[in-house]
Amino acid sequence: MTMVEQWLRRLLTAAALALCWPGPAALAADPKPLRLIAPAAPGGILDLTSRLIAKGLQDVTHQTVVVENVSGAGGTLGIMAMLKADPDGNTLVMGSLGPNAANYTLQDKLPYKPEDLSPVIHVLSMPNVLVAAPKLGVKTLAELKALSKARPAGLSMAVSTSGSSGHLTGALIKLRAGVSAVDIVYRGAAPALTDLVGGQVDFMVDNMITSLPMVRAGKLVALAVTSRDRVPEMPDVPTIVESGYPDIDVTVWLGLFVSAKVPQDRVRQLNADLQKVLAMPEIRQRIAEQGGMGVGGSPEVFKRFVATEKDRWEQVIKSSGIKVE
Repeated sequence: MTMVEQWLRRLLTAAALALCWPGPAALAADPKPLRLIAPAAPGGILDLTSRLIAKGLQDVTHQTVVVENVSGAGGTLGIMAMLKADPDGNTLVMGSLGPNAANYTLQDKLPYKPEDLSPVIHVLSMPNVLVAAPKLGVKTLAELKALSKARPAGLSMAVSTSGSSGHLTGALIKLRAGVSAVDIVYRGAAPALTDLVGGQVDFMVDNMITSLPMVRAGKLVALAVTSRDRVPEMPDVPTIVESGYPDIDVTVWLGLFVSAKVPQDRVRQLNADLQKVLAMPEIRQRIAEQGGMGVGGSPEVFKRFVATEKDRWEQVIKSSGIKVE
């Protein structure tokens, strides 16, 4: 082989390698999408908040963020869907009082333990509101109680998700205030509210984020809010504490979790990204408009909060005899 032929062969080989070697665009390929599981049906607080946070997280990380609704079993199915995913930190679940605090007492055979989950960030806190169908003709908790006693079969209470904050608060109201009602359990807030507005069920304890628009439109009547203080969005609606029941002071909370197998440096990165999301003016405004408050904070602070909630509801459930039907 002549020197010219050797030179040509080397040139062709180099050209072939150049064609096969990934360029800068290929090396900077899109990162793996993030998956945010909302353990409830579309339309409720878990779904709406998950989509709001997903949009902000996508803007911060420049990763695609897909929201997936996995409803059922009081949020348990959504938690398990997260735990079954690869523990790389790309799958998160929007947790809440039910599956991450109360269910440990309510359900005898819960398929996960607190140690299986790693808290990432406390997303928001907001009060619940006791609402009734307009055709029921009541405007206060006292009137609701009187009507339930006057009806031989009592009333019906819609439950968006078994074991949810609305379910537990409603159970406390029935117990402490002596409201006679049977639970009608749904697979999410949207179908429960549809039946409530239509008069198929009588009343419900719901998250303010989903009930507030219907109260403002006159489709539902707000009887009381569950927080200790009145809320600016409903200044004329009394609290249940004001109505004579000082131990009924409940706020709903949401927060993000990943598998405990996810490395802590990845958890901290997710926390840092989500801190930026919760600091966005448009995110804070949207949460406030829906009656809530963005929280944030470190994974450690959120972990302590969740542990406190677990202990609190364990005591309430055991002392009140609340059961999941």
